[in-house]
Amino acid sequence: MTENNEITDLNSECGSSEPYALQVTDNSMEPEFPKDCIVIVDPSGSCVDGQYIFVEYDGVRWFRKFKTIDGDNYLLALNSEYPEIKLDNSYDVIGIIVQKNVNRKITHYS
Repeated sequence: MTENNEITDLNSECGSSEPYALQVTDNSMEPEFPKDCIVIVDPSGSCVDGQYIFVEYDGVRWFRKFKTIDGDNYLLALNSEYPEIKLDNSYDVIGIIVQKNVNRKITHYS
């Protein structure tokens, strides 16, 4: 920023490793994560089996449960109406879900 308060650099001074909030927009993760609830994503976490993650795969961003089965990695929806997604090595974990807020009731995940 200049002394006239003009923005000269479009890069944020916020760290890319800071947690941020997202709103769940569908019912794929119900009943644990109802549609319209808020989740907190930690982009600095490392992904392990059984965690809820925000991931980019094949050009699409997904909120799913990460699961390793017989050495293969999958994205699983909690709602059985949605199919599992078998991952190859081209996925990018954007962050780990560390908290949800449903009607002001907060649940933490590790």
